[in-house]
Amino acid sequence: MDTSRLLRTSATLFAATGLLVAGSSGCSSGTSAQPSRSVSSGAQGQGAGQSVDPAALAPYYAQKLNWKECGVPGFACATMLAPLDYAKPGKADGGSGDIKLAVSRKKATGPGKRIGSLQVNPGGPGGSAIGYLQAFAALGYPAPVRARYDMVAVDPRGVARSEPVDCLTGPEMDAHTQVDQTPDDEAEVTKLSADFQKFASGCEKRSGRILPHVSTVEAARDMDILREVLGDKKLHYVGASYGTFLGATYAELFPDRTGRLVLDGALDPSLDARDMNREQTEGFETAFQSFAADCVKQRDCPLGTGTPAEAGTSLKALFKALDTKPVPTKDKNRPLGEALATTGAIAAMYDEGAWPQLRSGIKAAQSGDGTPLLSLADSYYERDSRGKYANLMYANTAVNCLDLPAAFAAPDDVRAALPSFEKASPVFGEGLAWASLNCGSWPLPATGRAHRIEARGAAPIVVVGTTRDPATPYKWAKSLATQLTTGTLLTYDGDGHTAYNRGSDCIDTAINTYLLEGTPPQNGKKCS
Repeated sequence: MDTSRLLRTSATLFAATGLLVAGSSGCSSGTSAQPSRSVSSGAQGQGAGQSVDPAALAPYYAQKLNWKECGVPGFACATMLAPLDYAKPGKADGGSGDIKLAVSRKKATGPGKRIGSLQVNPGGPGGSAIGYLQAFAALGYPAPVRARYDMVAVDPRGVARSEPVDCLTGPEMDAHTQVDQTPDDEAEVTKLSADFQKFASGCEKRSGRILPHVSTVEAARDMDILREVLGDKKLHYVGASYGTFLGATYAELFPDRTGRLVLDGALDPSLDARDMNREQTEGFETAFQSFAADCVKQRDCPLGTGTPAEAGTSLKALFKALDTKPVPTKDKNRPLGEALATTGAIAAMYDEGAWPQLRSGIKAAQSGDGTPLLSLADSYYERDSRGKYANLMYANTAVNCLDLPAAFAAPDDVRAALPSFEKASPVFGEGLAWASLNCGSWPLPATGRAHRIEARGAAPIVVVGTTRDPATPYKWAKSLATQLTTGTLLTYDGDGHTAYNRGSDCIDTAINTYLLEGTPPQNGKKCS
């Protein structure tokens, strides 16, 4: 169960790609071809405190993209260059060289006057923005939005098509996902620590060139280059989950270039890694309690028909039984133990449409068949039927371990924090606490730190929060909306991760109006 600070992609992407069962050439804009000022990323609260030289970045802002068909009808693709290291752009004078970033676009369909480009990011960190664009956003966003915006995505550096971070072979990743993250003795603690070290060493060995340069600050700077080469004076953007942090970071760095930003399922940038992981643990408990309250009303609930608390006790008992004796699955090399079962349950918390699948998976595991819960875990890890993993988990860890100092440096730190995590979630707390040790073995120091993001001077920004969101607790949205000097909070009273395009006409109408007319909803507006 490798779930530490995995905000994951929006639930809409799961539905679009079938990962979970649903209940359901750039032209000049006339703006400057380089940043308007030298910005120290350290002064912004992120980065390594290195200044960025606008003149050195000018060639990147002036580049022209060579758009080509890319095998998906209606979409064009291109490759954009960005500096590997913004402090040392280019190759001259000992520069770091370039990184190639994959970009995709579907042009505005009309009718109506084109507004510009709408960049989208589904979260993660590590989720493919191009995959999200081509599978859902450019096809499933409301027609009036697609009519007036070019729908655009760039896979962030280190993700999917953009020089992806790689860490382990498929069989090694299979083993990694099965390591016990609720250690019962010192030997199991040692094994868990060694596994985190092996993961980190694999990332360094396979991806050493890019590994120091996959921070959120650098990804946000890449988005600004793309904004310019697309010919947009302002960045218009919809970011979900971790994508909200990416968007907020952009607004902090470039407030004067911030257009219409929707931050859906918000992250709170003022939290350090330990508090963030603990509060996310609370979020998963909130989501589980909602699932359990629904489950105990069902005649087929495998956790009984008592109280939600009793259902939690039953699920925890199943996890403990699987820790002692895993049950077979269709893959003889991957029996369902506690780690994979917990990951499968957490995966279903992202979308209430997956609750029936979770109920049937729990029932099957109780009867000795681990295949259904294994399938949920595989969807979470983006593992295909051939045993090949997408790079989601590798990029996720690489970005998180750069963006914030480690939550825990050593096992004793975890032990001291266990009571607070178990209080946050009796069901998931112990495992999520130990999972938070993952950055303790990282080979590079963090370049960012927790800080408030105010983005003074930015245009109005819409922050969306879901009251029972498992991965990005509602209070994070409230906090971010308060931090941003132009933030507006839009609330969805419901379940699941994120809110836009998930069935609430009230939410969709408010966001569509903002994207099309520039008018944000009234601050504090609530929808169901």
